[in-house]
Amino acid sequence: MIRIGIVGTSSISERLADAVRQVDGVAVSRVASRDADRARAFADTIGAPGTAVGLDELLAADDVDAVYLASPNSVHVDQVERALDASIPVLVEKPATLTAADWDALVARARTRDVVLIEAMRTAYDPGIARVQALLPRLGRIRRVSVRYEKRSARYDLVLAGEQTNIFDPAMGGGALRDLGVYPLHALVLLFGEPNGIQGARVGIASGADGLGSALARYDGFVADVAWSKITDTALPSEIQGEEASLRIDAIDAPRRLVLTPHGGSAEVIEVEAPENTMVGEVERFRDAVRGADVSADQDRTAATLRLVDAVAAELAN
Repeated sequence: MIRIGIVGTSSISERLADAVRQVDGVAVSRVASRDADRARAFADTIGAPGTAVGLDELLAADDVDAVYLASPNSVHVDQVERALDASIPVLVEKPATLTAADWDALVARARTRDVVLIEAMRTAYDPGIARVQALLPRLGRIRRVSVRYEKRSARYDLVLAGEQTNIFDPAMGGGALRDLGVYPLHALVLLFGEPNGIQGARVGIASGADGLGSALARYDGFVADVAWSKITDTALPSEIQGEEASLRIDAIDAPRRLVLTPHGGSAEVIEVEAPENTMVGEVERFRDAVRGADVSADQDRTAATLRLVDAVAAELAN
């Protein structure tokens, strides 16, 4: 049994704990928070037996074999380094780091110490994305890709009221690009590899972060447009257009309904079966990694995605 300690008491940690309950061979043993009462209350909520006050206490616990870090983006590097130095495998919530250079340094550190490190990018391990990948040959030569993740955050109301919140705070690594934009960017890399170049534009909000944005990526023979937002919603699907057929995707982060339409033919609806909790796949992958599976390809995809984030973020800053 791989005993996982959770750092962070937000809703995403609760979903991770639920996913762990659905995966054989893993269990949550402790919850860490700087506040002991908060750690205990959250541990009771998810059914974890133990708690820890702070990361160091968690890493020193004899019932913690691995950690899941769901802390603010800006502290990921420091916390991952400390876990790796303690020889504790790490599943770090996306975005794993704020820059590709930071990620590369952490991966080098992990490999030197022979400790597992992967990003909790659930899209990479989703059966819907695997189905999309399997359908690509039926589309013929790819000519246009449009991927998006646009979902208005309830916490945007706090920004509108003049308050600051972590996910919209640039000092904490917040903003729509790093919170939601990484999903379609990662899917783009997974399905088609790293593009030849990318250009982006954004809409800023009062917090100083990007509220939404878009980017155009260039590949040999086709272009890909990417859209992300935390201040608006959309009913538009993602789509991959080939010379022989097009494929509509209901949600690029977790595809469940695909519509393949051949050129001049009738649409074929493909329903994807998957666990209700979209984090199950990443927990399974982390378990397998701790057991010895090679995660170099996972780490490389994270690096490629973060290079795109770097390129887009640099343009957004201008």
